[in-house]
Amino acid sequence: MIKTRALFPGKPTVDFQVALLSILGFWLFYIIITTIRSLIIDYPVDQAEVAVRRVYVTLFGIVVTIGLYMVMRAFDHKPLGLRIAIAFLGAVPCALLIGCFNYLVFNVYDPASLFRDQKALEEFKELPPIGVIMEVAMSRIFFLVAWAGLYLAISYAGEVRFAERRASRFAQAAQQAELRSLRYQVNPHFLFNTLNSLSSLVLRNRPAEADAMIMNLSTFYRNSLSGDPLDDVPLEEEVELQRLYLDIEQVRFPERLKVDISIPDDLMDVCVPGLILQPLVENAIKYGVSRTSRPVTVSISAESRGDLLTLTVCDDGDPVMVDIDSSESNGIGLANVRDRLETRFGESGALQTEAHAGGGYCARLTLPISRKSDSDDLI
Repeated sequence: MIKTRALFPGKPTVDFQVALLSILGFWLFYIIITTIRSLIIDYPVDQAEVAVRRVYVTLFGIVVTIGLYMVMRAFDHKPLGLRIAIAFLGAVPCALLIGCFNYLVFNVYDPASLFRDQKALEEFKELPPIGVIMEVAMSRIFFLVAWAGLYLAISYAGEVRFAERRASRFAQAAQQAELRSLRYQVNPHFLFNTLNSLSSLVLRNRPAEADAMIMNLSTFYRNSLSGDPLDDVPLEEEVELQRLYLDIEQVRFPERLKVDISIPDDLMDVCVPGLILQPLVENAIKYGVSRTSRPVTVSISAESRGDLLTLTVCDDGDPVMVDIDSSESNGIGLANVRDRLETRFGESGALQTEAHAGGGYCARLTLPISRKSDSDDLI
């Protein structure tokens, strides 16, 4: 059973650890750039003292940016336009707070210890507080908006990845539902044909054959319904089910039906979709055996070619006038097999049919070879 996790408010799209690392990275970049700038311009200040105060401002800026993150996180699952607006609006008060703290650290707290030149100190003291705060705030707004843009990009990328994973799970669930639907079509189709045969035996007053057919039918369904329809089965098990079915049909056609099964031992453990051969064998009985009065051989064979397995079901019955591979053939048969192969294996699975002019019909399945250890990975 596939479980999905819905996006819901309160679950951040960006983990706090990732957000914190991005904040620290931005402010580390800030302190490096401003320090280099200060050294290049060579202000008449004590660089060591300025560096210490710059660290205080940076630490305060980190705290304020974390606060901005908490605000933006509350709008994680809102429309992108609203989140962008929140980023811009939230950056304004954060930048003003940083500007005020910067003014306190550099302009209010002992500015005399910053300057080596008295004249520069006097000029520094004459700067208007509002002007200093607004100048710093304006530069920090762009800084904070840049970080918010990075946060939105990371957040959006996380949502896209989650949506892709969820879409993949939904696609897998749909594929499994389709496989189950196609697989379940086989059983009622087979049961319908078998009950018709059983009815025929009863009408002909052949109780012994009818009893044998019922026992074989019971065994067939017990074996075929015991597993999950999505599970693959070893080829040996699939062939054994077809033997049971052919035993059922041999009760109807004791003189006409001949069976030839030729499967190499090294392919018996190859995994195939359950009952994938059933419609092909049914067609061989319906169009090859039941329409003639002479003995007809139904053969099942297998061979490997590289990493592909080829399963062949043939009969040597009389030429068939109706196109078995069309809707006129009355049944799900070959269409079901093709749909199952396409849904299960994509382009790696195929069904080819061939009607011989002189009589006989062959259906060949091609599918990837998988053993028990890796068959689950294909679903």
